[in-house]
Order: sequence, then C-alpha cells, then structure tokens
Amino acid sequence: MVTEETLVHQLQQKESLSEAFEVLVNTYKTQLYWHIRQIVMNHDDADDVLQNTFIKVYRNIDGFKGESKLYSWMYRIATNEALSFLKKKARRGGLTDGELQEQIVQNLEADVYFEGDEIQLKLQQALATLPEKQKLVFNMKYFQEMKYEEISEILETSVGGLKASYHLAVKKIEAFLKTD
Repeated sequence: MVTEETLVHQLQQKESLSEAFEVLVNTYKTQLYWHIRQIVMNHDDADDVLQNTFIKVYRNIDGFKGESKLYSWMYRIATNEALSFLKKKARRGGLTDGELQEQIVQNLEADVYFEGDEIQLKLQQALATLPEKQKLVFNMKYFQEMKYEEISEILETSVGGLKASYHLAVKKIEAFLKTD
C-alpha cells in the first residue's frame, strides 16, 4: 500500500501521473461514490458526479498543497460537485432546492438501485427536510461513520459547529419520524 504522501508525489509527476491516478481512483471510488450518492440520491447522477469529481481532481492535483489529507480534499471536491449538480438540476427543472429534494425522495421508490425498506425510505424523506449543512454532517457522521475532525477538515467548519449541526439534525429527524 502506497502512502498518501507518496501517492500525491507520484500524482504531481508527469511520468507517474497515469499509474498513480489509477491507484487513486481504485482506492477512493467506492467511498466517494457512496458519499455522493447520499447527497444526490440517484445512482446515475452519482456516477456522473463521481466522474466529474475525478476529472477535477486530475486537473487540479498540481494545486494540492498537502495542507489537508488527500481524501479530505477529494471529499470536499465531491461534496461541492454534488451540491452544484443538485443546484443545476433544480434550476433546469425550474424547481426550488426543496422541491427538488421532495422529487428525489419520491423517485427513490422507483429507483432499482435503492435497496432500502420502508424505514430507510422514511429516513431519506426526513433527511430531505434538513438544511444542506445538517444533511451533510448527518450523512458523514451517521452513514459514513466519520469522526468530527475528519468532517471538520472536509467541510472546513469547527468541530463544535458540526456537533451542534448533527444534534439538530438528529432532533429534526426524530421529530419527522414521530409524525406518522
């Protein structure tokens, strides 16, 4: 297993870039896919956003200064790409962000890649009601089991602020689930 430092060095050298990029993609594609999928909720959209994420990483790897971990930097890119994708999708459809979220959750039942049961569907409906930051923090903490320090690095927010966002998200989700 190549260290992150070695991988970054190889990615920034012309002669080793393609081989190193293949290692990078194979190492991170599954984690990034599921991170993106939690945001966009659709398999095909997640694949598109993942591809755009890796294109951005490839084009900007020379600008990576190592001030954060490589995966944190890539998660930040993936998060921004997914959120931009949703904003564009809403605009194209003439919808507000909230209306798009409702539509996405409604489409989950028809999504052949969605493997959840009724409880999972209710959880996704609850998540769709959350503000963007709370939803991101909840997804990263609950589904991806990230530590607050990692989330802080990715979202460039204080750990205290993240804990507050997560707590609020949990309360709102609990309240939503009790309304049935």
